[in-house]
Amino acid sequence: MNTSILVVDDDDAHRGMLRMMLQSWGYAVDEAVDGDDAVTAVHNKAYDVVLTDVRMARTSGIDALKGILAYNPALPVILMTAYSSVETAVEALRLGAYDYLIKPLDFEALRHTLQQAVEHSRLSVENRELRRQLSEAAAGPAILGRSKAIDDMRGFIATVAPTEATVLITGESGTGKELVARAIHEGSERAQKPLVVVNCAALAENLLESELFGHERGSFTGADKRRDGRFVQADGGTLFLDEIGEMPLPLQAKLLRALQQGEVQRVGSDTPIHVSVRVIAATNRNLREEVDQRRFREDLYFRLNVITIEVPPLRARAEDIPLLAAHFLQRYAERNRKTIKGFAPQALDAMLRYPWPGNVRELENAVERAVILCTGDLITGRELPLSIATAEEEPAATPPPDTGAGSLAGLSLDELERRAILDTLHQTGDNKSEAARRLGITRATLHNKLRKYGLE
Repeated sequence: MNTSILVVDDDDAHRGMLRMMLQSWGYAVDEAVDGDDAVTAVHNKAYDVVLTDVRMARTSGIDALKGILAYNPALPVILMTAYSSVETAVEALRLGAYDYLIKPLDFEALRHTLQQAVEHSRLSVENRELRRQLSEAAAGPAILGRSKAIDDMRGFIATVAPTEATVLITGESGTGKELVARAIHEGSERAQKPLVVVNCAALAENLLESELFGHERGSFTGADKRRDGRFVQADGGTLFLDEIGEMPLPLQAKLLRALQQGEVQRVGSDTPIHVSVRVIAATNRNLREEVDQRRFREDLYFRLNVITIEVPPLRARAEDIPLLAAHFLQRYAERNRKTIKGFAPQALDAMLRYPWPGNVRELENAVERAVILCTGDLITGRELPLSIATAEEEPAATPPPDTGAGSLAGLSLDELERRAILDTLHQTGDNKSEAARRLGITRATLHNKLRKYGLE
């Protein structure tokens, strides 16, 4: 679908010229001859950008701007005028105009401004969609994502959750296996009963046995009273055994008996206790290989592997990164009492390039760090960890040997200025205010030069 632009101008010739030029650039163009007509058009159709003259016979561009933004504050409106009035420009920008161009138009500047405005419009739509999805996800265990892999997994969870089947969740560390387990529990008839979580890698063998099955008083040193294990605590509900591949072999046999017989025995007791527990296990290991290497019992593997759900790594669903990042931004901004609107484009690009070996957990940690360090309205590449901010950047070209003043010979003054701006922006981490200060120019002048050299 073509990007749609509304051109507003009471000069038929100028409006026609703009229509032909914009169409040659691939835009779909509608026209209005007055500010009132423009406001009506915006009510009747969704546009990506409005390009309007300021001085028109009936309703001015400034009045049209007010009416358009009152209806759709996110719609970029670009004003153009033959009168380079500073007061008009200031008023337009104060009212929310996206930009302000002087007639006769610099067509390259117009083209560049339109490209930026379209990108701004696209990001606004994406942000609204992200907020909608976050709102929908707030009611329960949120497996966030709009990728096919996540949609398929959510559908499979919806099928499996209402059953009593044992589920084995596989996937790399940090992919969100516990979140999947919680979604299964919440979708089951056991949802009103406890979901009890045990990390099998966190405890030594003797302590893990007591953690799972409980113990009698005096059954080992330090056992000063009887204690129920996690199986009993989960009776009627769900027991989630995380990192099941780390469980010692001797304890695997006792777990298998508990799964098959539906009963457990406290350490130091011969009395069985009947329990009704659904078991969900998770691992980042290949249990089939662990069985082949005799590090995991084959009978337990088959008992656990009734239903398998594989959680995809984050690098396999990169389209979910903006939604996940927005979710974590909202969480940590609220927690740290900060007002941050979102991510700058270069920060989002860096996150999309990065391979995320630590998966969703690494993304969450990176966003939390960025929120803490952020001092502005947007998170930029400066707040992200260096490994993420510089992910897959093209290696810098090897500079030519320094031969003194002659090394710049043959370069035009424009090219020298362009290089100076690029080097300064790189040194300041794309901080335009600081770059302007170092270059000894105003921020507005820097903005104009960036446009001139196609750097913005």
